[in-house]
Amino acid sequence: MGDHQTAWPTQLRVSADRKTLVVSFTDGRSYEIEAELLRVRSPSAEVQGHSPGQRVTVGGKREVCISKVLPVGNYAVRLAFDDGHDTGIFTWAFLSELGAEKDQRWGEYLAELEEKNMSRTQELMF
Repeated sequence: MGDHQTAWPTQLRVSADRKTLVVSFTDGRSYEIEAELLRVRSPSAEVQGHSPGQRVTVGGKREVCISKVLPVGNYAVRLAFDDGHDTGIFTWAFLSELGAEKDQRWGEYLAELEEKNMSRTQELMF
C-alpha cells in the first residue's frame, strides 16, 4: 500500500446526484467514495469523539448527499452534507485511506449498525 501522507489529489468532484465524491491522486489511484460512508466516518469530533471508544455510530444516512466541498488550506476539504453536518475536515491522507480501505470500512460500519440495532435507513429500529 502506498504512503497516504504523500498522496495529493489531482481531481476532487462531487457526482451529479451528489451521493459520491470522486477523488484522484497524483500516483494514479482514483476512488469513488459514497457520501454515506464519508458522513458516517466523518473525522469530526461529533462522530469520532475524543478517543476510539467514543466513536458514535451514525445510522439512517443512506440518502445523505454532499451539499458543499470547501477547501481547507492546501491539505484538506470540509464537506457539508444535506443533513446539516459540516464539521468534518477530510485531509488528503484520510480520503486516500478511506478510498483504499472502502470495502473494509463498509463492512465494519454495517457490523456496527447490526450490533446496535440500527440501520442505514433508520437511526434506531424497534
